[in-house]
Amino acid sequence: MKKIAIILTLLLMLSSCGSRKSNHVRTKKTNQTTKRVATRKSTPKRTTRSSTKKTTTTSNKTVNNIISNARDYLGVKYKTAGTTKKGMDCSGLIYTAFGEEDIPMPRVSRDMAKSGTWVDVKGIQKGDLIFFATNKKSRNINHVGLVTEARPGYVKFIHSSSSKGVMESLLSERYWYLAYVQARRVL
Repeated sequence: MKKIAIILTLLLMLSSCGSRKSNHVRTKKTNQTTKRVATRKSTPKRTTRSSTKKTTTTSNKTVNNIISNARDYLGVKYKTAGTTKKGMDCSGLIYTAFGEEDIPMPRVSRDMAKSGTWVDVKGIQKGDLIFFATNKKSRNINHVGLVTEARPGYVKFIHSSSSKGVMESLLSERYWYLAYVQARRVL
């Protein structure tokens, strides 16, 4: 009787030790709709080249359009709270460039710094936002730029400088390098 009890206990323990495959539901986003796809935890993630390529192309097109929108303002003078060709501030440039593609953004750089996902400086890509603290007495974010070109060790961004208006600069410039706080990916 004792042996049977031990055998039953062992069988129960072995059968309940997570040997079952659990089903998970993940959300798969496509260009126009969101599909819920049931997958097994142990099943490797499968994507088709065409769907991945199509999404990437759409994202690249959007990123290029946003950068083009921002570059349309190159040379525009700086104006606090400006969002037009008469004058533009840094967050106004980003707000307007994204807005022209119907992508809503917060109006203030410190609020923009809370959107999207954090990106390591080594992983910065074209279309990411980069944030700066230009006040020497504070590390609070007060400036934002849009990355226009990126490759290892090289980041170029467009922004509105209070001294020169809308322009492109390099993150490697001493002033920007020292003022850099973080990068965020919003697309």
